[in-house]
Amino acid sequence: MIFTKTKLEGVYILTPRVFTDTRGYFFESYNQKEFEQNGLFYNFVQDNQSFSSYGTIRGLHFQKGEHAQAKLVRVISGEVLDVAVDIRRASPTYGQHVAVRLSGENQQQLLIPRGFAHGFSVLSETAVFAYKCDNFYCKESEGGLCVNDPALGIDWQIDMNKANVLERDLHHPLLKDLESCF
Repeated sequence: MIFTKTKLEGVYILTPRVFTDTRGYFFESYNQKEFEQNGLFYNFVQDNQSFSSYGTIRGLHFQKGEHAQAKLVRVISGEVLDVAVDIRRASPTYGQHVAVRLSGENQQQLLIPRGFAHGFSVLSETAVFAYKCDNFYCKESEGGLCVNDPALGIDWQIDMNKANVLERDLHHPLLKDLESCF
């Protein structure tokens, strides 16, 4: 697996080594030993999966406090624009984001440490999205950022007037109003 650093500390794009033959393909989507050899020590405890249609935006979500989560995200089928926003107040990249196209075809993954809001938009007709978390979900620790906060400057690569977004995700706080979580 190839670990590529992004402009945000702790966020990596992971590209697996894919082996193809007449039967199809094979690759390791996670190998703890390789993570540790790259200085990344995570204990993933929960796997989640979602199915969404074109134009759906899920996010920008995070868990705060003792329930904060790191995530290892990937797309099984379809294509999404995956976004991680740095919400660590003391970070030199506070409020900045990375956006990466993940697909069932490119098999890339995004590793997002604790202290980031996360979301994605579906660019294909449908997408199956899967991710590992290093902490269990806790409803009382949910947090979010408004998906269309102009200060974030996220281009979701879909028409926002036609986007399928939960009302609550449009009414989460703006970055400037976000309480310190990390």
